[in-house]
Amino acid sequence: MLKKGRFLFISIGALYILSGCASPSSNYSKSATSKTGEEYQLIWADEFDYEGLPDSTKWIFETKGNEYGWGNNELQYHTTGQNNAMVANGVLSITAREESIEGRDYSSARISTQNKFDFKYGKIEARIKLPYGQGIWPAFWMLGANIGTIGWPACGEIDVMEMVGGPDGDNTTHCTLHWDNDGKHAKYGQSHSLSTGILADDFHIFSAEWDDQEIRGFIDDTQYFKTDITPAQLSEFHNNFYIILNLAVGGNWPGSPDATTVFPQTMEVDFVRVYQKPSVQAPKVRNH
Repeated sequence: MLKKGRFLFISIGALYILSGCASPSSNYSKSATSKTGEEYQLIWADEFDYEGLPDSTKWIFETKGNEYGWGNNELQYHTTGQNNAMVANGVLSITAREESIEGRDYSSARISTQNKFDFKYGKIEARIKLPYGQGIWPAFWMLGANIGTIGWPACGEIDVMEMVGGPDGDNTTHCTLHWDNDGKHAKYGQSHSLSTGILADDFHIFSAEWDDQEIRGFIDDTQYFKTDITPAQLSEFHNNFYIILNLAVGGNWPGSPDATTVFPQTMEVDFVRVYQKPSVQAPKVRNH
């Protein structure tokens, strides 16, 4: 979610019809089955079964991009308080508010597991009820853990879910990869839209399966994204990645809020879970 614009389709992936939504359940599962029938074991999770700020043993607040709009000309100022990110009643709420703060007209929050937890290969999922409206841009995504030494996009980026709010976007989820291709930013993404309603109507499970051959993206167990990551120029996707949850306001992709945009807007997260095949757990997970 660093540099966005229209998708550049540089490979061919499978496209599927989106249907259904997640049932209202937050049962804690210690195993999962991949689309191809392989068994995963739970290695990390936050069920948000506590109260207050996000668990500091798992998450950090990210604010260092405030001064330049995170490279996307975003309009919000990310804070570190419960006004914008809090856990209550089993749900993490990240809330964007229309308020004057540090020279910005909006506040919100961005949390990540950087230097807390990262992994390579497996299945990641989150059950989320999304906000809506022009200029509203929620995301559930990952960045390469080596971003501090090699920068972006050379570290790689996996966007498990993004929604670009507005009349034409409130019902659509996007799954996208970003990487460095011979010194140039490359990206590939696919999207799918609900047949009825918008993503703010109910919770949905957004997930990705990732192995040494490909990355597959899903909503409610329906696959709509797949791409081959074996080419040499996609080497970024064979390293460890950490997790990010954020709610942006405005920016290059969604544009600014307008008179139709209602505030506050909240992204509600029921859980985040990471699974791996037992054979790859030991060498490919880092709990810092």
